[in-house]
Amino acid sequence: MAGSDTAARPAAPAAAPDTVKILIAGGFGVGKTTLVGAVSEITPLRTEEPLTVAGLDVDDLKGIEEKRSTTVALDFGRISIGDDLVLYLFGTPGQQRFWFMWNDLAIGALGAVVLVDVRRPESSFAAVDFFERREIPFVVAANGFHGLHPYPPETIRESLALPERVPVLLCDARDRESCRDVLIALIDRLIDDVTLRPPPPA
Repeated sequence: MAGSDTAARPAAPAAAPDTVKILIAGGFGVGKTTLVGAVSEITPLRTEEPLTVAGLDVDDLKGIEEKRSTTVALDFGRISIGDDLVLYLFGTPGQQRFWFMWNDLAIGALGAVVLVDVRRPESSFAAVDFFERREIPFVVAANGFHGLHPYPPETIRESLALPERVPVLLCDARDRESCRDVLIALIDRLIDDVTLRPPPPA
């Protein structure tokens, strides 16, 4: 139509993507820093420090004797899931002496990944208990060190006494696609929890 300026109008700005805070938790040396680094689309923020002789009396290195550094505050990364969802990933410190930081890191988190080393499943008991007590939805990911997965998910579920509603997955914390699949499983659980939640009373 003559005189119409429709074509000249600028396109409406795209809506900003939704952002979700996710914790990556688990015991000492289970692969949290590796997972965040593998999946993050930005250079991850790390707070790693070398292990020292002074820490030998407080840090249990049984089964992870080759470990040379540890997270003392947090790891931070980011990954986009499609065009409309961005996950901010916060990796928690694993040693018991730093667990006091978990309460602060959990503020605003909608869900969590509990990473498990099947050689030492007991190292992740505290993380499972932490999220169950706070009713923060989580999934469990069994990290296959050296690419090995000696136990199926149901065996891992039984060893951690997890209810059926908690997804248990096998993963490789070094592999981006494997880690991305774990995060998508967590998002699916968050969506299911919202869908199944009873409506508030009228």
